[in-house]
Order: sequence, then C-alpha cells, then structure tokens
Amino acid sequence: MNQEVIAKLRFLRMGPRKVRLITDLVKGRKALRARDILTLTNKRAALPILKLLNSAIANAKNNFKLDEETLFIKNITVDGGPMLKRWMPKAHGRATPIRQRTSHVTMILKTVEKREKSATSGKAKK
Repeated sequence: MNQEVIAKLRFLRMGPRKVRLITDLVKGRKALRARDILTLTNKRAALPILKLLNSAIANAKNNFKLDEETLFIKNITVDGGPMLKRWMPKAHGRATPIRQRTSHVTMILKTVEKREKSATSGKAKK
C-alpha cells in the first residue's frame, strides 16, 4: 500500500530560484533525514520548507495513520507565484521596476514499503 500525502505552501514571499536551492537538498530523501538537513541549513528559505515538511508529516500521521519512519519526499516543486510590482526612483527623474517574486511550493510524501529479507533472495550457488 503506497499512500501519497500532498502539502502546499502558496504565496511565499521569496523568489523561486532561492527556494529551489533548498528543495533540491531534500528531494528524494527520507522525511526525518530531510528534517535534520533543513534544521541545520543556514538559508532563509529553509524555515518555511521545514514548516511545510512538518505539516506534511503531521497530515500523514493524523489523517492517513501513516508511520513517519516510512515516509520519504517523492517530489517537491517550486513554481513562481504572482509578482508584486513596485517602482524605485533613480537619477535624472527616471524610475526602474522592482519585481518582488513569490513562490508556490508543492511537496509530495510517499510511504516506503519495508522489505523483508528472504532466504531465496540471493543468487543460488553451484
């Protein structure tokens, strides 16, 4: 039984390129290992991604009765959200645009089946 849990973080006030640096660190890892990595990462985007991971783990435990030991991060996608557009005054009466970017983050957790070792799993010796 492979169950998937989806958690979303929308309208994060950070640029998608900066958030992708953090999500690439934990993509494909076990959830508990990813939590340790995000706790020790010294980037501003690590805190909201850690909150999203904790939320996804809590959803898996409470809503689907899954064990957090068997969860791993199947996929994380970071998409661009709407831009907040502002203007910065410059010299000689000019103005340049400021684009404050936002991000939408989607995290998918999946369960890993624990494999049992059997006596016939290895190659037969002759």
